[in-house]
Amino acid sequence: MPDKYVVSMKVWGDLACFTRPELKVERMSYPIMTPSGARGALDAILFKKKTDIKTGQLVPAFRWHIRRIKALQPWWLNGRTFDRPQFVSIRRNEIQGKIAPRTVTGWMKDPVTFEPYLVDSAGREGAGGQNRTQRNTLALRDVAYLIEASIDMIEFDANDPPVKYREMFERRVEKGQCFHHPYLGCREFACHFAAADGTEKQLNWSEELGLMLYDIRFDSHGENRPGYFKASVVNGMLHCDTADAGPNGEPPVKVLGWGVPS
Repeated sequence: MPDKYVVSMKVWGDLACFTRPELKVERMSYPIMTPSGARGALDAILFKKKTDIKTGQLVPAFRWHIRRIKALQPWWLNGRTFDRPQFVSIRRNEIQGKIAPRTVTGWMKDPVTFEPYLVDSAGREGAGGQNRTQRNTLALRDVAYLIEASIDMIEFDANDPPVKYREMFERRVEKGQCFHHPYLGCREFACHFAAADGTEKQLNWSEELGLMLYDIRFDSHGENRPGYFKASVVNGMLHCDTADAGPNGEPPVKVLGWGVPS
């Protein structure tokens, strides 16, 4: 197995929602960033594909292996600190469905057939309220996380070493470059990102969180297979490394739902 090269990045924002899959309609966030949320933030900074020699298809050159996630004190709140994550309830009007692409294509070909998709606070019987539904979101507020991850090459290639991607990632973080703006769980909750500078302070918070979503595997047949692990926060740190032990001697976590340990 090739050596792992560790990178770290801190992200922060006003709001975050790492939705629990069992509560999808009325969204409720986990109290800390999930490994899949951390992977999404790293992918937004650096994601690389290469051509597979055997199949000739484009495949990911590497995958992000999330090792630890640390919940940090919000340093931008004029000295205000937290003992544990802070939740906020957001109730708002949302749309019930989506407009099919072929419907939009039809409108473009024949503009006379266009019908507006109205969403407002009108009653359910009114034209403006037929597409509206009111939902509540229990989100996190004033959050900051330090993500530690390593680069796992899908296929080892001496001409394509992991250190190249680590250096590329660090340069992009330093310059503020990204393929799309990283976000905290939901795309509407965009976040800031920067390299760790050693001044970060973790939350003094420990809690057993039970089963947490680890990530979702997408196979060649288009089936999505979620994996879960037993999450535990110790002094603000979530250990989620499936390969190595944690800093306090915790064993590697086991992912449930994928058939074999990952």
